Amino acid sequence: MTIVYRRSGAQDTPLVCEFWREHWGDDFVVAHGEIYRPEDVDGFIAAEEGQWLGLVTYAIRGAGCEIVSIDSLREGRGIGSHLIDEVAAQARRAGCKRIFLTTTNDNLHALGFYQKHGFVLAALRAGELDHARQLKPSIPLIGMHGIPLRDEIEFEMTLS
Repeated sequence: MTIVYRRSGAQDTPLVCEFWREHWGDDFVVAHGEIYRPEDVDGFIAAEEGQWLGLVTYAIRGAGCEIVSIDSLREGRGIGSHLIDEVAAQARRAGCKRIFLTTTNDNLHALGFYQKHGFVLAALRAGELDHARQLKPSIPLIGMHGIPLRDEIEFEMTLS
């Protein structure tokens, strides 16, 4: 079966809300003290026979493109890589100089994935999740692998 990649549109906003609730614990995302809602971001969807296998959302501001969320529900099929490539192409068309994203200290798989895909460490915001919980109380205290969820890590990729 073939995976189809397409831009998300206004008709997808309710599904993005549902997807975020399921995979991010609420219908909004918090990063570096900012709240992102589905209607405020653009995105790309990976689907197979109508079933979503992946979603990336992003926001372009000036010369920067922030990946707000990225999920691949079928690891090892290149979905996450393809979604990043779609965002990078869109960011270049928009004249962006960099792509950046935020992850958390417990997301060990993502730390490797982003570096493997050309992102470099840009910032460490120690203790930031204590502040994020004020905006989004559903953020757990313990994350993946039993690691205390404390810090935000920002990665960036320079676009040529």
